[in-house]
Amino acid sequence: MPVNAEVNRENDAQRNQPHQPERSKSGDKPNTSPYTGPSNSQPASTRFTKMLIGAALLVLILAGVFTLVQRKSESNALAKETTADAVPTVAVVKPKSEASTDELTLPGNLQAFEESPIFARTNGYLLRWNKDIGSKVQKGELLAVIDAPEVDQELSQTQAARDQVKSALGLAKISADRWANLRKSDSVSQQEADQQASNYQQAQANLAAADANVRRLEQLESFKNVYAPFSGVITRRNVDPGALINSGAGVAGKELFDLARVDPLRVFVSVPQAYAPAMKVGNKADITLQEFPRQKFTGTIARTADAIDPATRTLNTEVDVPNKDGKLLPGSFGQVHFATGTQVPRITIPVNAMLFRSEGAQVAVVDKDSRIQLRSITIGQDFGATLEILGGLDVHDQIVINPSDSLESGQKVNIAKPAQGASHS
Repeated sequence: MPVNAEVNRENDAQRNQPHQPERSKSGDKPNTSPYTGPSNSQPASTRFTKMLIGAALLVLILAGVFTLVQRKSESNALAKETTADAVPTVAVVKPKSEASTDELTLPGNLQAFEESPIFARTNGYLLRWNKDIGSKVQKGELLAVIDAPEVDQELSQTQAARDQVKSALGLAKISADRWANLRKSDSVSQQEADQQASNYQQAQANLAAADANVRRLEQLESFKNVYAPFSGVITRRNVDPGALINSGAGVAGKELFDLARVDPLRVFVSVPQAYAPAMKVGNKADITLQEFPRQKFTGTIARTADAIDPATRTLNTEVDVPNKDGKLLPGSFGQVHFATGTQVPRITIPVNAMLFRSEGAQVAVVDKDSRIQLRSITIGQDFGATLEILGGLDVHDQIVINPSDSLESGQKVNIAKPAQGASHS
């Protein structure tokens, strides 16, 4: 116990002594730096490194975003440029309105007044033809003869059958008369007399049927001779002697001749709507043809359609022109001159605005939305560099000059600005 108490007193004395600073290893001066716990230099370095990494990542993200935005902008610019390049640029002009004269000149087609193919009405072989192409024939004139032996034999057989029926009719009449007399004396029953009378009536009907069959074959027999149904000119002959002839106009049938009446001729003209009121039946019109440069053929307006065609806005008009000397040929093209007595403005366009397609003559019109409209037009006179347009255009329309064949209706286009001093005629 005394020993422990001594030790405790020593420890208490040491604790009560003031703290002496330690000497540094390099000298005798004490280390006066107070102890503040673990060093903070390592955590500050870590935070700085993280800040650098974060800044670098932010720079990379911003660079990536900038690159994406730049690429998107370039792509949009390229798309806009490609779209702009895909829209064609066209030059346009407006039709010109010029003063017109009181004469209207239109193209017309000359056609035969009557034209018909001539077919056979019986089967057989062509024995001979009497008229060739260019021959002028009169109504009822013999054109060809057909050999039909089958029809001949059938007619002979039918005539013999009719003779048999006629003989049976005579016997039936005698029997009916005899039974009628016997009935008066009650030698036969009423039913037997009625039966004989019925047999006689049936024999009469059989004879009528036989006569009809004979008449039918006689008609076929008459069809062996082919006659002209009207006066005209043979424009085509399609058969030679010995050729097999099939009746009718079916698949197997073949026309023998083409016959056309060429005096007078019909001239069909499409008159624009603006001139339709001037087309009066009975008015005179002159026809000119290129093969007769200094000659006019006078005709008369025979009839009109009395309706405007909604597709072309024209009135179909027929002019009949005499052709006694046969100078005018069916199928020819000519110019028809009408004295209208009205002053209708004439619209002209440059000849290089035309489009020739399967639908006919067309022009490309640019509408208010800068889109193409293909319109069919009716052409009047050709003035060389310009064309007279009788229908399909208005003076306010914008038409494309030198249009491309690839232009289609509804296509978007850009209109080129006119050059300084450029003419729009």
